[in-house]
Amino acid sequence: MSYCEGDSPLSVEESLLLDNQVCFPLYSAANAVIRTYRPLLDELDLTYSQYIVMMVLWESDAISVKDLGARLYLDSGTLTPLLKRLEAKGYVIRSRSEVDERVRVLKLSEEGMLLKQKALSVPAAMKCKIPLDLDEMIVLKKLCEKVINSLEH
Repeated sequence: MSYCEGDSPLSVEESLLLDNQVCFPLYSAANAVIRTYRPLLDELDLTYSQYIVMMVLWESDAISVKDLGARLYLDSGTLTPLLKRLEAKGYVIRSRSEVDERVRVLKLSEEGMLLKQKALSVPAAMKCKIPLDLDEMIVLKKLCEKVINSLEH
């Protein structure tokens, strides 16, 4: 059931209580998950933001910066410094598109491709740290995607 303006079972005062918010546990869970990733990603010399960029590149190398930003819901102001750091680490190569020189394209360097092998253990390690069974993980992922899609479109 969806609650919109006027049909909430909570009073106006109750609607401002932290314990009645969906956003706070969602925010806290996201932060806890990212903190849990940190020691695993430290071994790869990546932040979580850099890790998700690398995952997209391991999936589809030679992607435009614009398409990468859309895929990760990141604006260019956030993405540009992140990509510069990945380039400085030697994991990515930023270049211009051969078709349209106004378009910036990201490609994995050889070192970036090799990093994928080191990262293969990360998903399994995280799965062991989050006490949800597969069905619960699927439901959680679908609910998060539903929230994202409803707010981004």
